[in-house]
Amino acid sequence: MIRGIDVSENNGYLDADFWKAVVEAGCKFAYIRCSWGNGHEDGEFRHNVQMAHEYGLLVGAYHYDYSLTPDITATHARKCAAIIADSGVLLELPVFFDLEDADGWKDRNGYDFSSHNATAQCRAWIDNIGLQTGVYASYGWLERAVTDSNGRGDGPIDWRALDCSVWNAEWGGTDDIRAFVWQDTDSLTIGGRLVDGNWMYADYLFSEN
Repeated sequence: MIRGIDVSENNGYLDADFWKAVVEAGCKFAYIRCSWGNGHEDGEFRHNVQMAHEYGLLVGAYHYDYSLTPDITATHARKCAAIIADSGVLLELPVFFDLEDADGWKDRNGYDFSSHNATAQCRAWIDNIGLQTGVYASYGWLERAVTDSNGRGDGPIDWRALDCSVWNAEWGGTDDIRAFVWQDTDSLTIGGRLVDGNWMYADYLFSEN
């Protein structure tokens, strides 16, 4: 397995010392948030991609979702693609659709926490992004149920039917899905900072890195 990280503007400004420490820690890839919500570019996207490339990492991206229905998701996917195109950056790895409710926004805004709605959103993203893509979600949403803050939900994202790359957020020592990417921690210490830590299984992608 290959070690890597994911970062966003929420990690602050990441200077050359940080990226040097990333490489020294044995990491070979970085997923960088490119956008969130309705066409908002992450303030550190372009800088982080540039630095990751300067230090020899393969780079992918992710979009943090703030949509309630598949039609809105489709619009956000097209805006995400436009942000990436406008930035002029090269991405060697997929652009992931980050479907979660970490800040409770969906819960507060009437989101339909159903398997059907979440899976349809993923499909809308895949059909409209126009780039190599995949779905990021927690192990619970991928395998048990898409749940609100009270634990209510009728089933998981039907990710197997989507036929796309999957990024499983399952913190701890076990990846029970073993898909494309496994996020195993939100507390990987690199260069004195805490970042999300990830593993990738596709060793062949890094044969020249």
